[in-house]
Amino acid sequence: MNEPKTQGPLYYAQTADQILKEKEVNPETGLKENEVAARISEYGPNKLQEQKRKSIFRIFLAQLNNALIYVLMGAVIITMLMGEYTDGIIISTVIFINAALGVIQEVKAGNAIDALRDMAAPKAVVRRDGHTRELNSEDLVPGDIVLLDAGRYIPADLRLIESANLKIDESALTGESVAVEKDAEYIFSEEYIALGDRKNLAFMGTLITYGRGTGVVTGTGKNTEVGHIAHLLSQDQETRTPLELRLDRLGKMLGIGAIVICVVIFVLSYFQGRNLAEMFLTSVSLAVAAIPEGLAAIVAVVLSIGVTRMAKKKAIIKKLPAVETLGSVNIVCSDKTGTLTQNKMTVNEIFTFTDGVKSLDQAISDEGILLAEAMVLASDATLEDGESTGDPTEIALLQLADDLGIDRNELHAAQPRKDELAFDSDRKMMSTLHEKEGKHLIYVKGALGSIMKHASGIILNGQKQPVTDDHISQLRKAAESMSDKALRTLAVAYKEVDSSIAHADFEKDLVIIGITGMMDPPRDEVKESIALAQQAGITTVMITGDHKNTAFAIARDLGIATDISQATTGGNLSRMSRTELEKSISGYRVFARVSPEHKVKIIKALKSRGNIVSMTGDGVNDAPSLNAADIGVAMGITGTDAAKNASDMILADDNFSTIITAVEQGRNIYNNIKKAVVFLLACNVGEVLVMLAAILGGLPVPLSATQLLWINLVTDTLPAVALGMDPGDKDIMKEKPRTLNENFFSHGAGRRIILAGFLISALTMVAFLLGYHLRGFSAFAADIPEEVHEYARTLAFLTIITCQLFYSFALRSEYKSIFKVGVFSNKYLVGAVIFGLVIQLMVLYIPFMKEAFKLQYLNLNDWLMVLGLGLIPLAANEILKIFTGQKHRIGNA
Repeated sequence: MNEPKTQGPLYYAQTADQILKEKEVNPETGLKENEVAARISEYGPNKLQEQKRKSIFRIFLAQLNNALIYVLMGAVIITMLMGEYTDGIIISTVIFINAALGVIQEVKAGNAIDALRDMAAPKAVVRRDGHTRELNSEDLVPGDIVLLDAGRYIPADLRLIESANLKIDESALTGESVAVEKDAEYIFSEEYIALGDRKNLAFMGTLITYGRGTGVVTGTGKNTEVGHIAHLLSQDQETRTPLELRLDRLGKMLGIGAIVICVVIFVLSYFQGRNLAEMFLTSVSLAVAAIPEGLAAIVAVVLSIGVTRMAKKKAIIKKLPAVETLGSVNIVCSDKTGTLTQNKMTVNEIFTFTDGVKSLDQAISDEGILLAEAMVLASDATLEDGESTGDPTEIALLQLADDLGIDRNELHAAQPRKDELAFDSDRKMMSTLHEKEGKHLIYVKGALGSIMKHASGIILNGQKQPVTDDHISQLRKAAESMSDKALRTLAVAYKEVDSSIAHADFEKDLVIIGITGMMDPPRDEVKESIALAQQAGITTVMITGDHKNTAFAIARDLGIATDISQATTGGNLSRMSRTELEKSISGYRVFARVSPEHKVKIIKALKSRGNIVSMTGDGVNDAPSLNAADIGVAMGITGTDAAKNASDMILADDNFSTIITAVEQGRNIYNNIKKAVVFLLACNVGEVLVMLAAILGGLPVPLSATQLLWINLVTDTLPAVALGMDPGDKDIMKEKPRTLNENFFSHGAGRRIILAGFLISALTMVAFLLGYHLRGFSAFAADIPEEVHEYARTLAFLTIITCQLFYSFALRSEYKSIFKVGVFSNKYLVGAVIFGLVIQLMVLYIPFMKEAFKLQYLNLNDWLMVLGLGLIPLAANEILKIFTGQKHRIGNA
């Protein structure tokens, strides 16, 4: 398949005649049918190629492709060979549950290219063989002559050859809400022109909002800008999340550790002269003890719980590991329009000669009311009950009138429109003639420069005055003041006439009323969210198709950037090599006038610096960068299907602050997973050390293979899941984001695992040896009755379980005491510990289970000893926290 070609300088830098000649087409007659057939054969239909979906079976196999699952599969084989079929089935079930949870979540993800394909317009008006006809858009070929009018979608990429007041809404492609004025006569000489500035081109999937035109097809299907976006999406390779990488490294480490343990124990046993067949089983049991069989399922369950919690907070997660990745994010890249802003033009300020520049929360004079009325009467948009049609600028003017308490229906009834002179890009003005109480009034709105050229007067304090240089200076200063705040300016004037006049005289001797300054305002909650993100060590970056000055002004207002040097443009990016961009990327906070391809380059450059990057957007133009980011976040209400399908997370409420809430959730979820991992590994280290100590000391084995698997799969699993459901630390957003190379053993976790494991194994060994002593035997003696072995193993079995259950409370927080966190604040953990103790009683006192585990009944003193020993790891950890907590507080001070 050929790589798609995009609209390059070739088309926007050439005249319409040059392109018509290149495409070998007469614009008056269009292509002949035989030429169409040849070009269909050469270029194919005008539609995007479908991408094959993964089968559920392939998705299922992908869930099994990690080192931890391979280790578990090895454990299944070993336990089956040992004859422990029940244990093998249990571990197999764990593997299946883990994979099934991943499949269920992933099948919800859609296909971004499908959504892009649906953007193509179903019909197009085309000139062929001298006749005008309506065709399915997929039948178009390069060289076709397409007729354009308001309300239609552009069916392919076009070079305009005629345009009459043509405006096209390109927001789905560029992200900018203001319709672009098109001009077929315009020729560009610059090397790079931003997509939103190519005024002589029109792009597939964009909407004509005003005027009419004619264009020649320059690109179809994959050779359109939308096709290029689809190509970027299909090119991007799926990257593994930080959690998946950490679990993979852990799985490899555990697998290697299990093999080493098997070999070491087997070699030691050989030199000790033990029964090799028996010691092979023992060493395999020890290897099984080293692997936390329940970890994969626990991680999947914790992530699933996190998904449910986040959905309640309006953040919908599509892939389970993405939940944790959010907690690692240290850069949030965001599209401006519709994400940081409201995607709704709003008048912020007005200028009249009576008021000067005023915001709308200040008192407005009669001239201010006249300005709003004139703007309404000279507009064609509609706005009723929150529903609007027409140009976004005109809709903002109607809203201005509503905000000032003007009854627009009464206004139109009092001054009905009698004639009009439509806007065009040469005059940059629109005029309407109205009748009022037997007189006639003309209202003119448009660019300030155009209106000043045709003005002879101004209105001040209700009186008309001749225009002076001072008045012109006031107008320019007001316009500059508004432009400095990134406001788009629009001027309005009027004139009184005795009767209807010729169009040529509409815009002569105008009386200037004033200027409006408008913008797409930031969302109310965004500034606070960006400040919270900054506190949490997260940098917010704006990536937009809008102009540099406008983008910087919004960024400065939101606290994203402080100096214009932190802003750059797509043109500058095009001139940078990949190495140059990667070196300088950290200095920028605003990227303006960028294309979809630029956005992907920015994301990749940020990732190359070791950052975990989130990208937020809502348009088709955002889809490739959403796909390239570690976490792609799409808007659920205003977002296009392409953006939603390319994302990892969807914001159901389109609220930027929900991202920061999701990051907080992600951090807590990772912490909870880490608690579960540390707990399970501490328990497993304890099991391995007690077995290793016994073998090295020439003692009987303190725990059987069945007992080890019961501890791993049942006793340890419940507290680990409960730790995964911990409410979380309310101070988590005061911490800095995790680095990419951080693992489960960072920040002293590895040391805690070893210390806890050593203490648990020592206490278990104490109980084991006391078992022999209480029955009057030495553990080193020969010919010890089997019931004494069982009694000692019972004490060891119950002691290691109680140590582990009580120790789980210590892992609620690294630095805070269990009493500060709240003993009962995690009711799931309290329940898990109680349930764990109850099922041990069942194992001990239900006859057939007691026989299966080869246990002996205990008396009250035995139980007191077991519980006393079991509380020691928790107590030791709480004492340690007094010192580590103080050190942590000093470090954060």
